[in-house]
Amino acid sequence: MKKEKKGVGRREFLGNSIKATLGTALAVNFPTIVPASVFGKNAPSNMINVGSIGCGRISITHDMSGIARYAGARIMAVCDLDKNRANAGPAAVRANYTRAAAFNGGLKGDWDIKVYYDYKELLANKDIDAVHISLPDHQHAIVGVHAVNAGKDVYLQKPAALTIEEGRILSNAVKKAGRILQMGSQQRSIDPWPQFKKVCELVRNGRIGELKTVEVGLPGDPGGGNRAAMPVPASLDYDAWLGATPDVYYTEDRVHAQDFTMKGITSRPGWLRCEQFGAGMITGWGAHHIDIAHWGMGMEYSGPVEIWGKGSFPTDDPAYKGLWDVHGIFRTEALYANGVHMIVSNELPNGVKFIGTEGWLWTTRGNYRVTDSDPVADSSGIKPIDASNPKILQSVIGPNEVHLYESSEQHINWLDCVKSRKQPSAPVEVGHRSCSACLLHHIAMKVKRKIYWDPVNEVFKNNDKEATAMLSRPRRKKYDF
Repeated sequence: MKKEKKGVGRREFLGNSIKATLGTALAVNFPTIVPASVFGKNAPSNMINVGSIGCGRISITHDMSGIARYAGARIMAVCDLDKNRANAGPAAVRANYTRAAAFNGGLKGDWDIKVYYDYKELLANKDIDAVHISLPDHQHAIVGVHAVNAGKDVYLQKPAALTIEEGRILSNAVKKAGRILQMGSQQRSIDPWPQFKKVCELVRNGRIGELKTVEVGLPGDPGGGNRAAMPVPASLDYDAWLGATPDVYYTEDRVHAQDFTMKGITSRPGWLRCEQFGAGMITGWGAHHIDIAHWGMGMEYSGPVEIWGKGSFPTDDPAYKGLWDVHGIFRTEALYANGVHMIVSNELPNGVKFIGTEGWLWTTRGNYRVTDSDPVADSSGIKPIDASNPKILQSVIGPNEVHLYESSEQHINWLDCVKSRKQPSAPVEVGHRSCSACLLHHIAMKVKRKIYWDPVNEVFKNNDKEATAMLSRPRRKKYDF
């Protein structure tokens, strides 16, 4: 089977109605800040050539759109294990470039865009300088390692890995290869959410006194999902999609919708709710908010030392007949070596609250509420930034105080760093540490008792064999690192 072909015309794969709604979705997802720096003239020889690995909802509506705003980069190849998605990839790329033309100097994606069905063949293309990896969680670390070993710089969707062991392998590989890897922790960038950096700087500079507690509010996932076995779609290489995880029969609610309309493209895929492929919201949203908590705490290269709590799982009910098995309602807690106490729960408002001896600071993305289909606008009036005393928010960070990394937009920062070879706003080790903290909370839910962690050596204390067994998972060799 031939695995590479020339770019495919939009009309062949997307109807006019889908094009219109796709364009609307891209417009809604566009941030508002023009990049501070560009690569120079738009000659192909000056371009960073990017490959898109994954052509699902996050890729089309977020990663492609961010990259398309950068005048010095062009997406020249797309790849997906589902041929329907891969074949529609060039049209999605061009739609993003057309939308971004006001930002990128007029680039419209009017170049040949190659289509791949095997990411390793894309990585073998010497003309590709960098890739963004927009795949299910269980593929992040393994494809990331293969990418940096192939000499590519990487933008990697969060969470960093499926397990703590895989995250360590990824971080070590990036360092050894000398590549630039940016995690998709876009709350660190001021476009479109400057409030996160502001709150973290205020906390780091003592505006609420000594930090004592951090509250992290995350959503939970519902049970459900159709367990009935189904024929594998002809368009999907399902065995490769499972990757290193165990072989298990196909059903659509375990993977992604085969409905290739706007509803199918943008709906939350079923794999997000299956523990075989991820840990649920504790890593799905936790990778964002715990990353911000670590940033404000000054602990982004460390982790907790004690973790405890509980969570409910649909499979706790013997009568449960659904497919999805990630956690639902939960409350977990952690203690850090600096004495800060963290509480993570779906019963808290979605966001991060820093509580100190002299007040508190709160931040979230804004007027959003989390539903089964991800964040949607909410008119309840929740503030994206708030404080116990309004004067705290008016405080100016002085020139000799702590100033955190400033990034305009996450994809733009990545491409700037690909050019400069400087570290990005969310480097791989930071992403690994925030992901590890999330996974430790997940392990605490599973063992139902307090666990003791050594963040320096990344091992459990007290010869805890039960918890240690959860640091890794068996992997099928043909899809391993």
